[in-house]
Amino acid sequence: MDFYQRAGIVCRSIPRGKVASYGQIALLCGKPKNARQVGYALNRGKLGEDVPAHRVVNGRGRLTGAASFDTFDMQKNLLEGEGVEVFRTRDGWQVDMKRFGWRHTLEDAEGFRTLFREMGI
Repeated sequence: MDFYQRAGIVCRSIPRGKVASYGQIALLCGKPKNARQVGYALNRGKLGEDVPAHRVVNGRGRLTGAASFDTFDMQKNLLEGEGVEVFRTRDGWQVDMKRFGWRHTLEDAEGFRTLFREMGI
């Protein structure tokens, strides 16, 4: 299994104007305990250049990937450009996961599983 290939496919599937958590991506890749590996892969560019990394946040909706972007507010600006409202908390920038979180379906998860099997990853 190539976890990074899987994670790249899942990340590219996050709809515009929505966000997903590191854990959600790991779960859809079939490795629910690998949330940190998703963050590592995004930070190191292991998922490819065309991955919308700005759509990935932590489980509470906090924007924790600032170090991976050219400027500290780039992730915030990209999300706002897609219509995602970002607000300031004492812990940093955050989005409302109930409103802007990607609600994947069981069919989405089964589709990824089938695709991964067909690709041999």
